[in-house]
Amino acid sequence: MSAQLKILAINGSERDGNTADVLRHAARVAENRGVDFETVDLRSIRMERCGPCGDCNDRPVACTLADGVPEVVAKMVAADGIIFAAPVHGFGTASLMQTFIERAGVGYLRFDRPLSNKVAGIISVARRYSAGEVWAQLTVNALLNRMILVGSGFPATVHALHRGDALKDEEGLTNVSRLVERMTDMMELLDEHRRLSGRSDALASGEVNERVGLALNELQAQP
Repeated sequence: MSAQLKILAINGSERDGNTADVLRHAARVAENRGVDFETVDLRSIRMERCGPCGDCNDRPVACTLADGVPEVVAKMVAADGIIFAAPVHGFGTASLMQTFIERAGVGYLRFDRPLSNKVAGIISVARRYSAGEVWAQLTVNALLNRMILVGSGFPATVHALHRGDALKDEEGLTNVSRLVERMTDMMELLDEHRRLSGRSDALASGEVNERVGLALNELQAQP
């Protein structure tokens, strides 16, 4: 019997507002499918911005800043699916999420891409503008980490201004529901493949990271 599948949601909003409401909706959809759903609110963890060390392109070990980021990364590595959810601020990704994808990506995930083959979902929340731009940025970040994105129709973008407005966007919530359903379908499919094949790597990634063999720096696979 397989362990219960799990989705971890990363909430990049500075408030308990519309993005949190959308993730609570997503949690209900997941739980109806028997999937464990946990949300990490980035506003609740201590997270330093990238420092001036400047050795990110050469350092072969994890970031040395002592804060809450490695604990969140560990939760991501343990999950079957990950949702990145962020509001639009200043026509771009909210600063908490921007800081997190920089710190987690450069400081921890780049060395051996531990999120490879995990199922990703992207949600952006906006009043009106730039929802697609933020959705696209987070999507590219998931692809960089070799995650699996499952098409679910229209992007999961939700439009809201005041607190509570997100729950009135019926089309947006429908797209969120479809996203979670499709993520769950793929997670179950990958879990079945692992059980039947005895293989933990459903899709072999090849090189340990995308920098192997490139001349841009010395970050190469270790023997």
